[in-house]
Amino acid sequence: MKARAVIKYLRIAPRKIRLVLDTVRNKPAREAMYRLSMLNKKGAKLAQEALKSAMANAKVLKMDEDRLYVSEFKADGGPVLKRFMSRSMGRADRILKRTTHLTVVLEEAEKAFSTPKTTAAAEEVKPKKKKLAGAGAGKKAKSAS
Repeated sequence: MKARAVIKYLRIAPRKIRLVLDTVRNKPAREAMYRLSMLNKKGAKLAQEALKSAMANAKVLKMDEDRLYVSEFKADGGPVLKRFMSRSMGRADRILKRTTHLTVVLEEAEKAFSTPKTTAAAEEVKPKKKKLAGAGAGKKAKSAS
């Protein structure tokens, strides 16, 4: 079973948002959401919105949230707004304002994705060694003379 979400006519170039999508493709949905929240790009916020929508659609389809992963995340080109900017000597340059159609498809994996568990050894807190106040000062005093 697949859950999908499509957002059309986003005002960002497909080339820019594809850089963000490449970081989360084929990842568990929760990990993808976390990665997108940590990226400092406009495309990350837009992709996160689409992923959130796809996860909500999966919930409606009664899919297991722990087994969801991003099977497809693509940015296709939408219509292009064409503008002109005047230049010197009566010339004009064309400016293309590109739009994007964003598609997210989530699927269920065979096994549930789990968060890494900490081991008992990692949980133990080792006491820090205390430095004596005079120990460091004494070495400096000897090396100075």
